[in-house]
Amino acid sequence: MKQSKFAMPPKPFKERAANFAQSMLFWKGRKKGMIHTRNITWDDIRFIFFPKNECEKFEYLGYIYVSEGSIYYEPIMTIVRAMDRKARSWWCPKFFLRFLEVFGNDRSIVRVRNWSLYRLHRKLTHGYRFTDWKTKWEWYDLRISISACQELQDLADWTEDDFYRRGLEQEKKDNPELFED
Repeated sequence: MKQSKFAMPPKPFKERAANFAQSMLFWKGRKKGMIHTRNITWDDIRFIFFPKNECEKFEYLGYIYVSEGSIYYEPIMTIVRAMDRKARSWWCPKFFLRFLEVFGNDRSIVRVRNWSLYRLHRKLTHGYRFTDWKTKWEWYDLRISISACQELQDLADWTEDDFYRRGLEQEKKDNPELFED
């Protein structure tokens, strides 16, 4: 049979043994070409069992970065709590989902560390993911990106609209000369 032009020569035994030994040490990151996984640190273990704040509790849904006391905290956390109620089954503890987030998803929305754990995480959370939030043009123009059911998408849209409406009213109240015709 003709060999493919993309076939690579077999790797030497020493390299294969080193790669296997490294895979046994699940906390050690790997490098394959341009793809890197991060090293698991003690902070990741702390994150799994003892989250620092409410955002870290729900970080199995995605990277949720909003500080308490921020004007964006309540709108974002309202959606995240609703996602948690929909995504997580009653019998599945959050620490296990955070474990899968670290060892399956590598605490990333783009990298996968272990495909089996990634698929289990995705199955247990029904594929729900909090991707990002940002403000676009003004401080009150909030944009929320999630992957979830239509009900949660509608909640995110309503939150964006409500935040924009209340922010615009506040802006008109603070600077009426900007909005005169």
